[in-house]
This record gives sequence, structure tokens and C-alpha cells, in this order.
Amino acid sequence: MQQMKLIAAIIKPFKLDDVREALTELGLQGLTATEVKGFGRQKGQTEIYRGAEYTVNFLPKVKVEVAVDDAQCEAAVEAIQKAAHTGRIGDGKIFVSDIGQAVRIRTGESGVEAL
Repeated sequence: MQQMKLIAAIIKPFKLDDVREALTELGLQGLTATEVKGFGRQKGQTEIYRGAEYTVNFLPKVKVEVAVDDAQCEAAVEAIQKAAHTGRIGDGKIFVSDIGQAVRIRTGESGVEAL
């Protein structure tokens, strides 16, 4: 059975379309995006978000999740990094985890075929 990976990326919200386009260009057909809040090194800094200045406690971010087979993983991670990069603190993180099983609910297909 082919191995699968789950890539989870925490990115700046305005970079979501760029990341989606980059992954679509690789031929990836689906992703999940969730609005989340968090902080990392930005903690305690003053930021400007949508024109308002405030002290950072939790910043709005987007969590993008995409399941891929091993062969696509490295290219997908590189595409996310390039598309989400601004060069400023708070660009985010990318996490890669192993997937033990995947099942397409509609057809019952499993493994890589379910992706």
C-alpha cells in the first residue's frame, strides 16, 4: 500500500488564494481551509491587521490541510512555502504527518485512491 501524508499549514489569511492556486497547479484536487487563531514569535508585538493596530494575543490565521501520496509531498510542501512566504514574522508553519488510512465516503475507495 502506498504511503500518504497529511500536510497542515498555518498561514496568513490573505495568502490562502495563493496557496490554493499553487496546489491546484500541482494537480492536487482538494484541500480544507479553517479559520484559526494562534500566536508564535509574534506574541506581544504590535501588529496592523485590516488597518487597525493592536497588541497581539491571538492572531487570525488560516489552517490549510491537504492529503497527498508520498510522491507529491515534497512538491506540495515547497509550493505552500513559496506561496505563503512574505518574508515577515508570522508567515506560519507547515507540519507533515503520516496518514494510516483514508476512505472516500461516497464510493468506499480506500488508500491513495480515496485522495
